Amino acid sequence: MQLTNTDNMADILDILKQTGAIIADSHFVLTSGKHAPLYINKDALYPHTDMVSEEKFKDTDIDVVVAPALGGIILSQWTASHLSKLKGKEILGIYTEKDPESNQIFKRGYDLLVKDKNVLIIEDLTSTGGSVKKVVNTVRGAGGNIVAVCVMVNKNPGEVNEAFIGAPFSSLAELPTEIYDSADCPLCKSGVPVNALVGHGKKFLEEKKAAGA
Repeated sequence: MQLTNTDNMADILDILKQTGAIIADSHFVLTSGKHAPLYINKDALYPHTDMVSEEKFKDTDIDVVVAPALGGIILSQWTASHLSKLKGKEILGIYTEKDPESNQIFKRGYDLLVKDKNVLIIEDLTSTGGSVKKVVNTVRGAGGNIVAVCVMVNKNPGEVNEAFIGAPFSSLAELPTEIYDSADCPLCKSGVPVNALVGHGKKFLEEKKAAGA
């Protein structure tokens, strides 16, 4: 997963800005349920396929690319396709899905495709690192050999790192962002309206209304 043919973090963040993916100075609810003043809307990037390509792992022995659904499906497919062309061999692109307990698990028989294979795990963004860590555990549980874990943008480099993930870990860019628990969110306490257009703000407001809060 590489944005253009460069490892320059500034270039990667510039691409996200050009596509309108980075939105600041608002009140967002993240996938984890935590709140933040900055949001990266990856859906603004995905339509621009010419801006997304794979070079970072072209010299790494990889058999399968795995990413968590839903947004990761696009990344795993595109990355596997591009790596296949670079390496001259078929590299599979598959994904994990959430179960009722919010674990990331293999369905559709995909666990059989990672057994004894070299696996690259990719993710678009990480704030808490929880989702990608669950993918790591699932791949290992299925007998896969994790050669690398890479995220497009790490929003919490102070906590989300190789030691936390438990596998070789890197990011294409870092964009440190304040992240708050819902109960302690200063944006909520200051009355800053929740952004219901992107992120999980709409669901948060609906649940808050249903609870009579």
